[in-house]
This record gives sequence, structure tokens and C-alpha cells, in this order.
Amino acid sequence: MAKTTRSIPPGTTGENELMTELMSASKAFLSRRALLAGAGGAAAATMIGAEGADFAQAAGKTVRWANWGLYLDFDNKTKKYPTLEAFQKLTGIKATYQEAIDDNDTFTAKVAPQLRLKKDIGYDIVTMTEWKAAQWVASGYVQKFDDAAIPNKKNVTASLANRPFDPGRHYSLPWAGIIAGIAWSKSALPKGLKTLDDLFAPANKGRIEVLSEMRDTIGLIMLWQGVDVSKPFTDAQFQKAVDFLQKKIKDGYIRQVKGQSYAEDLISGDAIAVIGWSGDINQLNLQNGNRFGFAVPESGGTFSTDNLMIASTSPNKASAEALINYYYDPKVAAQVANYITYVCPVNGAQEAMAKINPKQVSNPLIFPTDAMWKNLKVFRELNPADTAKYAKSFQKAIGNG
Repeated sequence: MAKTTRSIPPGTTGENELMTELMSASKAFLSRRALLAGAGGAAAATMIGAEGADFAQAAGKTVRWANWGLYLDFDNKTKKYPTLEAFQKLTGIKATYQEAIDDNDTFTAKVAPQLRLKKDIGYDIVTMTEWKAAQWVASGYVQKFDDAAIPNKKNVTASLANRPFDPGRHYSLPWAGIIAGIAWSKSALPKGLKTLDDLFAPANKGRIEVLSEMRDTIGLIMLWQGVDVSKPFTDAQFQKAVDFLQKKIKDGYIRQVKGQSYAEDLISGDAIAVIGWSGDINQLNLQNGNRFGFAVPESGGTFSTDNLMIASTSPNKASAEALINYYYDPKVAAQVANYITYVCPVNGAQEAMAKINPKQVSNPLIFPTDAMWKNLKVFRELNPADTAKYAKSFQKAIGNG
């Protein structure tokens, strides 16, 4: 996504199609894809440089950040986050980081009462998936950015710089992009998977797992059935995908519908093929000798983002803006992307990656190619009535209704 210029040159079909899709949807994900410990983070300070003067003017001296698990570079030896350590050294701002989010809904339920009462929730920065970020903005749970305090905002990839729920990105900025596709054990399936037909082949019966995230599992099935999930679709089209899923569960093809723990089953061999997330498979491969494959199905995959926002009750807005600005420096963004291996939303990070880890420069799951962008869709925005109706149908199909 981010090159010296961009991996999608302005005006190309890939960028135009994705921007159209992104402008027509604002919900795509239900919960985070945290799994196993990733590779140890490199010493970020040496890669980031000495731009401390750019950040040292922040008025506050504290910032508290709530994020998902394994979503920031981490050094297994020092048990610290290299880029965050460098930020504190450069600015003098004390940063407290917690992997406090394991689900958009449950985290929001914990803090919403305080937000409604205008009381401090204990965090200045929160990282919400886009559909939930839209709800936070609409509810007045976030503060408007002082754009002058975030000059690196200019580095956000063009296709993510404007969103329907936040035109101009005045309340949110993308932390990372999420691709849902199909993954497999290379030893069990040496020929790999290219389609959902391959995924649901009889030979894989009983060893398939799919995500408990409706917009991804149902999104991939609908795309396979010829429905563009980024555009208006009918209840019947949605239900057709749900019925297919329910039948595959009933017939024993799908052993489980799971969230983040599908990764453990891939490692153990209990599952050999899954609908999963790109970043998870990247991290699994780092820890398990490149044992797994990942592909966006020929019929298409889904895409969304997690987003940085400043809570409406934060007393440390200036420090929060300093931290957000810091992470949109291309060198810092590349350091993070090298570890978390999700789509990097920062222009210039791909060039910076050449000095951090040349092997990752051409990783299409961090810097998608034009061809990959053309094959990714953002699940369209759902109104409250459809959200409730479709969620009920999906939960019933997977045995929770």
C-alpha cells in the first residue's frame, strides 16, 4: 500500500476501485486477530533516527494507550516495545501501553458508562475496528484532532485518508489494515488453496475452521457466490451464504467456528485449512518455520482497518497527538509493520522497510500489489436493523442462536 510514492499509483484501476469500496462501507470486523508471540522487535531507536525535536513540543507528559494483543513491535529479550521506548526517549512523555482490547463490543461495554458520564476511562488512545470506530464517533466518544499537532497525517495512504464516518480523518487514523482470506497447512495441503471450492474439498472434511467474525466468513462466502459485499445486496443473498455455512457445519466439514484461537489449531494440526487473517499467518510463519500458506481467494477477500482515536474524556490530548504523529513517521511505521505484518497505512514505509528488513519490502500482505487490491472488498455499511438481523441469523447458523 505504501511505496516511495504508493504501491497503487494515483489513477490506476486498483486504487479507484478500492477507494470506491472504502467510501461505501464503514463496518468490516468484530474482533481482533491476536494469537501467539511474534518475533522479537529490533532496536527501533537506531532505525527511527533522531527527530526528537519534531515531537518534543507536546504539552502533556503522559499518554495511555489501549490496543489489541500483539499489535505493536515487541522485543522478547527486553520485554519492551522498541518504538514506544524510543518515543519516550525522544519526547519525555511517559507512555503506558496495555493490550486491553480483545473484542470491540466487550471493550466498549466496559468503558461506555464512564464515557457517557464524562469520566476518565483510564486510556487516552483506543484502537477500534472501523465499524465500531464509526459508532464511537457518532456517539461523541472521541475528541477531534488538532491537525497542526499531527503533521505526519499527510503520510496516510490516499485510499484510507477519507472515510464515510470520518471525512478528512479528523477523529480517527488507520493503525493497520486487515485482510481476510484462506490459509492452510503446507504439509497437509502442498498444492495450496486458491478458491473456496478448494477450501471445502471433501478431503478437508472435519479439519476446516472459519472465523466467528460475520463480515469476514459470510463476506468471503458471498463473494464466492458472486455477490459484491461492498455494494447493496438483498436479505436473500445474505441468507444464501448463511445457509451454506450452516450446512457445512451440519455435514461435518467445519470442525469449529472460532476467533483468534484458530491459529492454535493450525499449529497442532487439528485444522489444516481455515478462513483467517493475513497478519496472523505471517506471525505464525515467523514462529513455526513458514509452515502455512495464505491467499486471497480468486473470488475475493475482505479488508478493514483498526483505527487510533483519542477518547473524549482524555486529559492528555496533546501527548496523545504527539504519539499518533510519531507513528505516522514512515520509519516508525515500517518498524511496526515488520513485526505485526498487517497492511501498513503509511506512505514511505515500504521504502523505509528496505533498511529494516529487505525481505518484507515485497510482502504483499504488508504492501498489497495492485492485483491484490482489485480482489479485496470492504463489507458494506449496515444500518442498525440489518446489523441486528444479520447477526442473529449468523449466530443461529453457528449454534449460538
